[in-house]
Amino acid sequence: MYQQMIFVNLPVDDLDASKKFFTELGYSINPQFSDETAASVVISDSIIAMLLTRQKYAEFTKKEIADATKSSEVLIALSAESREKVDELVDKALAAGGSTAGETQDHGFMYGRSFDDLDGHTWEIVWMDPAAVEG
Repeated sequence: MYQQMIFVNLPVDDLDASKKFFTELGYSINPQFSDETAASVVISDSIIAMLLTRQKYAEFTKKEIADATKSSEVLIALSAESREKVDELVDKALAAGGSTAGETQDHGFMYGRSFDDLDGHTWEIVWMDPAAVEG
């Protein structure tokens, strides 16, 4: 069966700082799809974050590029395998220079925290009890 992928394209102000930030979270950079204007951050086999300099990002849109520190266009949500993994990833993001975005959400069957990366893009990390997901 074909596994669909998602490529999240994000404009960044400092590509090297953003690459360092995401590698400190434990993700890798795929050099095959990276250069001085873009970095391909491998989140999983089916999720790639493409970090693009603002000039490179502008090549893909005629719209004004949002300043994610002042406005929100998208919330990126990633699943985690446990509550502990939620905390681990968000704590790494904060230690790497990210900032807290919103309050911790704890609904028992669902637990999540969020952070803003160096450019203000909000990443939500969420664990859901498999029993609650199944029904």
